[in-house]
Order: sequence, then C-alpha cells, then structure tokens
Amino acid sequence: MQRSPYCRRLPHIVPEGVPIFLTWNLKGALPAEVLDRLQRERDRLERESPRPGETNDARRLRHNKMVFVMTDRCLDQADQGPLCLRDPRAAQIVEDSIVFGAGQRYQLFAYVVMPNHVHLLLTPLWRLEKVTQGIKGYTAHEINALHDARGRAFWQDESYDHWARDEEEFYRVIVYIEDNPCKAGLCRRAGDWPWSSASKRSDWPVGQPF
Repeated sequence: MQRSPYCRRLPHIVPEGVPIFLTWNLKGALPAEVLDRLQRERDRLERESPRPGETNDARRLRHNKMVFVMTDRCLDQADQGPLCLRDPRAAQIVEDSIVFGAGQRYQLFAYVVMPNHVHLLLTPLWRLEKVTQGIKGYTAHEINALHDARGRAFWQDESYDHWARDEEEFYRVIVYIEDNPCKAGLCRRAGDWPWSSASKRSDWPVGQPF
C-alpha cells in the first residue's frame, strides 16, 4: 500500500469560515523511493531539538509545511508515474468541477491544475469532506471514462490541508498556488497557464471570491 506524505485524512477540526489551502495528487504520483525520502525527512525533523519557546503545535505546523514543500517539489519534477492531467481535456474537467462549486459550496480564491496534482484555496460553505469528495469523485469518474479506464483508482485518498492564519498568509498562499506552473517550468508567466485562477485575473481581483 502506498504511504502518504500527508499526516492525516480529512475531515478534522478546522475553524469555520477561514480560507483553507488544499492539495491532492494522483494515485501513485509519488513513487516508493520518494515516499521513503519524505519519511526520512519527517523522522529527521522529529529528532531535531525543539526551538526555544516553540509550542508543540507550532513545531508540528512547521514540520508539516517543510514536508509539504518537499513533497510539492517532487510532484513538480516528476516525469514518470501518472501525469493524466497533462491531457488538456482532463485538466479542463478538473477546472470545470472546481469552478462549478464556487459560490454555493465554497468561496473560491485560487486554484491550479498541475499534471499530477491540484492546489485550491477556498472557504467551505459545505462540510470540507463533502467538498473534496464531490470534486474528486466527479473528476475521477469523468476522466476515467475519457481515458477508457473505468474503475481506476485516480486520486490519492489523502489530502494536504492548511488554514490561512492571517491575511498575509492568505495572499502568500495565492501567490504560491498561481506561481506553481512557473516554478515547475511549464510556463513563463503565471497567467499563461490556462488551468489556473491566474489566467482569470483580468476579471477576478486577487483576494475576492470567484
């Protein structure tokens, strides 16, 4: 069974009415050797001496962020494994599903569809578990039908989620999401990536819900 670099499954307790940064990747997008490397990093972080004055919660949050960034870098650099969302038709299915729920199921602030993973920043209006199940279930069904691969396990079960603690972090997450294709070498300007909120910014002010 493939291990996940993410430390927990949805749902869990998060404050109501706050923006949440979500990430999920395709099933098998992180090969065993990468998962081993991520686990070694998590083990190393657990062994390090606590920082002066750092609470256990702050330490856990810092470690989770560090492992997340490492994980995301591995996903960006992947040239093997499932890359189903390179198919523009599949990427469009995911984008359409994300936009479909905006306004009724959640407030949507940013998103990007990468070749093997997705980033979102949203404030749930429905239960977060229901939101993620809706997007992942629908897109898996439609893309598997498109690729004549019905029954294929499409998305990794676990997701990364982090709620924005303040306005500064909120805007920092938006930049992180929309710059992802540039950092991965997929385009030169964030707005050039078609399956991203960055490409819609002429009609969608940064910081405002879609």
